Amino acid sequence: MHDEIDRILIAALMEDSRLSLKALARASGLSSPSVAERLRRLEERGVLTGYTVMVDPKAFGYLLQAIVRIRPLPGQLHSVERQIQAIPQFTECDKVTGEDCFVARLNVRSMEQLDTILDKLANQAETNTAIVKTTPVKRRLPPLTER
Repeated sequence: MHDEIDRILIAALMEDSRLSLKALARASGLSSPSVAERLRRLEERGVLTGYTVMVDPKAFGYLLQAIVRIRPLPGQLHSVERQIQAIPQFTECDKVTGEDCFVARLNVRSMEQLDTILDKLANQAETNTAIVKTTPVKRRLPPLTER
């Protein structure tokens, strides 16, 4: 399982995935080689699946973000899934239970672009769209310890 040192390292990397081994060693009380070994084991076990950079889509002209609930028409589930995967403005998509089969996050430059993208799905699915005003909770991990 994961001990307190693993949790400290993971939490530090969630704050800043660019932290050096030296900085992680200071945070955890381990030596840099020990931290490197811990990280390697966490990667091998699939706990750490990658290190990433966060980019604001607005910096690239994507001024609107929408949450789109997508309900494929009968017999169109797999086709709609492939279509969502092929449209790069869909930046996240979950297959869910309930009446809607997919809940997706879409970044667009304009309302016109939103309409154009949703029109591509219109003959295969019903959509329900909400424009994101703010994101009070950014993507984050659940607590790493029981509270």
